[in-house]
Amino acid sequence: MDTASLQEIAAPEGVCYGCGCDNPHGLHIKSYWHDDGIHVMARHIPESQYTGWPGLVYGGLIAMLVDCHSNWTAMAHHYRVEGRAPGSLPRIECVTGNLGVKFIKPTPMGVPLTLRARVEGEVGRKTRIICEVHAGDVLTATGDSIFVRVDTAQLTAAAHGRGT
Repeated sequence: MDTASLQEIAAPEGVCYGCGCDNPHGLHIKSYWHDDGIHVMARHIPESQYTGWPGLVYGGLIAMLVDCHSNWTAMAHHYRVEGRAPGSLPRIECVTGNLGVKFIKPTPMGVPLTLRARVEGEVGRKTRIICEVHAGDVLTATGDSIFVRVDTAQLTAAAHGRGT
């Protein structure tokens, strides 16, 4: 994973707290296509401020990792299906329609987390993403979420209170 991430290629100006490249306080999650061409991968090592219980990762951080990484999986999928490079115009953007996270085992601090996501299906503008979170070799959480492709002009208008 030494090449540029999907985030760096498609949205270097991104300000999302979880995955935005240009958020000075953010986590800067980096997602990459796996060599199998099916999965999108990310790694993250939680810092101590994301402790939920001594020695364990805060569940809200896990949900955020699943959300951001799964959203990038959906967007990367749309670019690939259209035969376009990530970030090419017009931009493809998705928003979270439904975020489902199942916590399977406690996630220990100090262990690199690996996120592995794939497209499970799509209908219209909605894409279902399955995401696994592993601490080392141990599956600690899964995500089963829906991401909705949106028009960037609609997002901008909503951000400025001009509609939804």
